[in-house]
Amino acid sequence: MVGGELELSRVYEGVDVVSRVRFVHWMGILALSVLLAVGLVSFAQAQSNLPGPSTERTVEVPQGNAAPAPPPSVAPSSGPQDENYKLGSGDKIKLVVYGEDDLGGEYLVDGSGQVQLPLLGQVPAAGMTIHQFVASVTNMFVSEGYLKHPRVSVEVENYRPFYIIGEVKTPGQYPYVSGMNALNAIALAGGYTYRADDTVVYVRRNGSTNEVKAPADQNTKIGPGDIIRVGDRVF
Repeated sequence: MVGGELELSRVYEGVDVVSRVRFVHWMGILALSVLLAVGLVSFAQAQSNLPGPSTERTVEVPQGNAAPAPPPSVAPSSGPQDENYKLGSGDKIKLVVYGEDDLGGEYLVDGSGQVQLPLLGQVPAAGMTIHQFVASVTNMFVSEGYLKHPRVSVEVENYRPFYIIGEVKTPGQYPYVSGMNALNAIALAGGYTYRADDTVVYVRRNGSTNEVKAPADQNTKIGPGDIIRVGDRVF
């Protein structure tokens, strides 16, 4: 290093002032360039040693061999809310026998008041509540030797229609809706004609041959199969 410094000194002394200034200027630029290069290399090495973003995902593994819990079971439908409702001709029911899919399905209560069921054949239904019909079908499966412990569920899919005649705009047959009353029925039939008596209706309950006079309001309940007559008013 001493010999190199002496050589640079001799060169430095052998040139004029302007050249000396230029020499110093370029030596300074060279030193800055070297320092900058060293700094960039150090920075790149530091960056390469930094940990990158993690791409690993944490997965929770259940302990032991326990199987995952099954989804909560849904309680089977218990049929219509009105437990006093009695089946009749024209009702369509849905029957389910749990564990025996071939024995279930949708069935119509025919004109004789019976339902044609697999294995059991013609089963009486008219005049029975849903619970009575379920008990009857269950007992038949057991007594006939088909099933030992049948689980039977029945619900009404479609109620038999009701009928409205007399002084309404569109008399005829209409589908029954649970909770129907006299005003609902008249509205379905298009309302009163101009000659109608809008104070009372005459109702022949399903299966009856007698008419019952009742107020034409929401308190007069209408059932499936009922026949409603709207009379003339007295002028």
